[in-house]
Amino acid sequence: MTERGAVLLERPEHPERRPRRPAGQPPGPGGLSGGLLRTARPRQWVKNALVLAAPAAAGELGSVPAIARLALVFALFTAAASAVYLVNDARDAEADRAHPVKRRRPIAAGEVPVPVAYATGALLAAVAVVGAATLCNAMTGALLTAYLSMQLAYCVWLKHVLVVDMAVVTTGFLMRAMTGGVALDIPLSRWFLITTGFGALFMVAAKRYSEAVQMAGGNGATRALLNEYTTGYLRFVWQLAAGVAVLAYCLWALEAGGVDEEALLPWRQLSMIAFTLAVLRYAVFADRGTAGEPEDVVLGDRPLAVIGLVWAAMYALAVAGL
Repeated sequence: MTERGAVLLERPEHPERRPRRPAGQPPGPGGLSGGLLRTARPRQWVKNALVLAAPAAAGELGSVPAIARLALVFALFTAAASAVYLVNDARDAEADRAHPVKRRRPIAAGEVPVPVAYATGALLAAVAVVGAATLCNAMTGALLTAYLSMQLAYCVWLKHVLVVDMAVVTTGFLMRAMTGGVALDIPLSRWFLITTGFGALFMVAAKRYSEAVQMAGGNGATRALLNEYTTGYLRFVWQLAAGVAVLAYCLWALEAGGVDEEALLPWRQLSMIAFTLAVLRYAVFADRGTAGEPEDVVLGDRPLAVIGLVWAAMYALAVAGL
């Protein structure tokens, strides 16, 4: 045996020990850093704009310090949410490799090593909590800690518990809306919280319903828990949540007080029409079983986007007292 052959025998290759990229899947752009960025789901960061909800409703967006504080809160919540995505994908890497779509995720595809994902997630979580507690206030830090604890529990266990899975995702949206108000020490209206909570449940249940409809149509399930839900039950949930959200918003708009004597029109009360139309338009997609990610529905439908802009303009005029 030649010396070269002996070396090859002494140092065999073990390709099966390395994470393999799925067949036909090209390497992702940006290498490791690009893979980490894609795992952090940049398209989902738009959800963190909910931190502006309470300050905007209270008319507290007119000062530079408030805007700077909210920009910081947005960044910290984005870090926290990205940490959860990294941990979730690291835990599900093996299962994702067997999924026709999820196998393209950077961790499942072998572009990001699992230990690196866990370490980056832990670092982002620590930065989010410590930054919120030191740069904002203790309550903001507590809210982010609660958010991270709840979402990590969701990754490990709660996403497999019927009904609780929807409640956890809904609470995540609600916490985003609460954090902006807490960071600026703005009192949160009970009707604001109810509107936000049930509005989020409406979108979450509509998405689950759409996934269940697509599964029944032979497109395959994206969540194992969908086998435990029926389309009738999920339809009931999103219809109930939509009704409560509209009612709570109307009570919130009326609770805010009478019409400003200097205002041209009762904009706050008129915004109830735009809000109701937005819910009804979104329900069209829910009913069809095509309500996927909320940001895709809102940004992908021009009439819904226009209704949203009209609502925002009305509420802005109400806050400004014009």
